[in-house]
Amino acid sequence: MSLFLVNRYLGDDEDGTTAKESRSLALLAKLHQKAKEKQKQGLTEERVKSSEKHTADLHVKKKRKADDDSNRESQMCKKRKSKAAIPNVSDRMQQEPREGEEKRRKRGASHEKQKNEQSGCASQRLSETNVTGSDGEVGRRDDNIPKETSRKSSDPSGFMVLGGFENKTVQKVRRVLPRWLAQPDVIPRDMKSQLVPCSDIGGLSAPLLNKLHHHGIKNFFPVQAEVIPTILEGAQHGLLIGQAGYKPRDVCVSAPTGSGKTLTFVIPVIQVLMKRVVCEVRALAVLPTKELAQQVCKVFTSYAEGTTLRVAMLAGQKSFAAELASLSEQRGGMRRSLADIVVATPGRLVDHINKNSGLSLDHLRFLIIDEADKMIDSMNQSWLSQVVKAVCRTADQRPENVSIFRRRAPLYVTAASLSPPQMPLQKLLFSATLTQNPEKLEQLGLHQPRLFSSANPAGCLNCPQSVVDSHTSELFDFPQSLTEFYVPCTLSKKPLIILHFILRMKLSPILCFVNSRVSAYRLHLLIQLFGGIQVAEFSSRLSPGERKKKLKEFEQGKIQLMISTDAAARGIDISGVKCVVNYDAPQYIRTYIHRIGRTARAGKAGLAFTFLLGVQENNFLQMVMEAGSPGIQKQIVKPANLKSLEGRYEQTLQELAAVIKEERVHMK
Repeated sequence: MSLFLVNRYLGDDEDGTTAKESRSLALLAKLHQKAKEKQKQGLTEERVKSSEKHTADLHVKKKRKADDDSNRESQMCKKRKSKAAIPNVSDRMQQEPREGEEKRRKRGASHEKQKNEQSGCASQRLSETNVTGSDGEVGRRDDNIPKETSRKSSDPSGFMVLGGFENKTVQKVRRVLPRWLAQPDVIPRDMKSQLVPCSDIGGLSAPLLNKLHHHGIKNFFPVQAEVIPTILEGAQHGLLIGQAGYKPRDVCVSAPTGSGKTLTFVIPVIQVLMKRVVCEVRALAVLPTKELAQQVCKVFTSYAEGTTLRVAMLAGQKSFAAELASLSEQRGGMRRSLADIVVATPGRLVDHINKNSGLSLDHLRFLIIDEADKMIDSMNQSWLSQVVKAVCRTADQRPENVSIFRRRAPLYVTAASLSPPQMPLQKLLFSATLTQNPEKLEQLGLHQPRLFSSANPAGCLNCPQSVVDSHTSELFDFPQSLTEFYVPCTLSKKPLIILHFILRMKLSPILCFVNSRVSAYRLHLLIQLFGGIQVAEFSSRLSPGERKKKLKEFEQGKIQLMISTDAAARGIDISGVKCVVNYDAPQYIRTYIHRIGRTARAGKAGLAFTFLLGVQENNFLQMVMEAGSPGIQKQIVKPANLKSLEGRYEQTLQELAAVIKEERVHMK
């Protein structure tokens, strides 16, 4: 075989070798060309397949979209056919799609039929206003279907253009109050025509009635005639037990300034405690300021004269040792109380409780909270929790000889909690601006409270109707004998207007309120340097003794103008105030009500002026009207009326600048 192969290749010549090489090259080129052709053919086939697949996907999507549109249109057809109430039932049945048949048929035939139904439904909507039935009657489209919903957009997809959506007024949210807040016992507003003779109030002893007549009080105001019998009723069975063995309800009173709230709790407390045998602290009155505490203590003392009751005050006007000596004494190795009624401020009261002084609240029967809204704001001192803790001390903290008076912390009222009965603690709240916020009132831990209020939203005749309807703003009762004014002015004209009121309009005495003690001091210096006016300052810059002296001189008529911060705004009864001026406009409605409440007290006439800058006018007037003001009038002071005072006023300003500069030098 090898010889054969050798002989065979030996027989080839050179030309044959060359021809063989050329043939192999041609064969290789041909193979390359075929490979390229196959590659091109494969690419072409892939492109064709991808285009076919894309076309098929588009076709499927179109079919699905057409099916959805046809189903939606068929449902709309059903609704419109049912509402139109067409008599020809057989025609309607032929037009309705049959879902069972559509599933069994092919997609192509189903698509064609749904297209026909869609075109038929559209033509039906166009001619839907008049449809003729088999009996020749004409059926009309239901009027309840809005026209906007019958329109069809030009969009070929067949979507319906929905319309007819109008803005509806959202109903205002009404606040929901507890029943005792929403439905109070309404006190008559008219103080003069609703007077009740003192002798008509049952439960008052003859000595107390004589004491009232001695002070010139023959008739009770409406708030006194309503609340005094309620407090006496809770203690008609003595101090150790409430009516029918139950704890008496707490009392809340919201009445305008100058309506006699102080006497409302002084009279029943004196009447109930007159029967006591052993001297113990059974009534505690807590007030926000020293001046107010002093005033209430004075009223208690005047009506306790002639009885065995003793009154003590804890307001920081005396040393701590002096106050301690007025509370108790040690006799025979035992503590003996010297006070039946204690009037205190929150800070001083907490000091006596924490230092374990002679103040014992084991027998406390009445807890009186005057200016309750202000006292709620001062709850950060935790004075109320300290009082409750001192009242409900545990048995190991209490001497054995008084363990019979042990009281537990207030819990849920059950048969077990009421047996055996314990001496009740009744809370009495009073304020001209008592809050209606249940969350704040919850801090006081009231027991089945009963509210007496002269501000009745349902019967508010002077309030805007929007306020009465919404009940979103708290309404307060303004003194009916008060006339309110506001004076538009600029900042530089305020002192001139004050001078004009006193020197030209002869309005005196005037109680003028400012927002800070710095403003009170500088305005006092300015009026004093101007001359011709008896002016005084009343602020925390003065000591308690100096403030007491200034108030006494103001009541005696020796001072024409008293410039005060809000220290004198709450509760203080200053006799003879005919006019109140808000030199600086108050930011809050409660501050405004308490300021103007220093005049028009006990039914007497009074004036209130508020100086307003241009930027303050709208907000202030809206705030006052929403609070239930009967109306505030505009008082314009013409520039011509102030011209005669401007020369002396400019000279006084230069003198004031020099005085302030000199004071700053001395301070350094």
